[in-house]
Amino acid sequence: MENKIITLSEDQRKELENFAKNGVHNAHLITRAKVILALDRSNKKEHLRVGRICEQIGISRTTIYKVREAFLKAPNVIAFLTRKKRETPPVEPKITGEVEAHIIALACSEPPQGYAKWTLRLLAKRCVELNYVDSLSHPSVLRVLKKRSISLI
Repeated sequence: MENKIITLSEDQRKELENFAKNGVHNAHLITRAKVILALDRSNKKEHLRVGRICEQIGISRTTIYKVREAFLKAPNVIAFLTRKKRETPPVEPKITGEVEAHIIALACSEPPQGYAKWTLRLLAKRCVELNYVDSLSHPSVLRVLKKRSISLI
């Protein structure tokens, strides 16, 4: 436990205080800064207990322990207060405006022979057959039709 004590330098303390009080930052990161400031034992005879910090900031003990570990592992305060960059790029949506138009056109057309009406599964299957998309689920078709207030009934 002794090696998990946080003792901030004056510069680190000022940096954390400025971050928590000034500017526009993510609430999660501000909470992290407040936790570290509360855990700081430099120049203090009496320090706050973890339970008291939980009540003051409104977070769980586990969160305090995780924030403390993250701070001790971070090379500096700035690295601790910045969010990790995304490792994978965002996934492009399958349903583009063009695919959406094809789904709506199919839903408004005559159903295939042997069917009285279009079903969501049938629309999804037909979109794949016609090579509009590689794969498509029936809930995705439903979202498209609901978005445009189109009913299959």
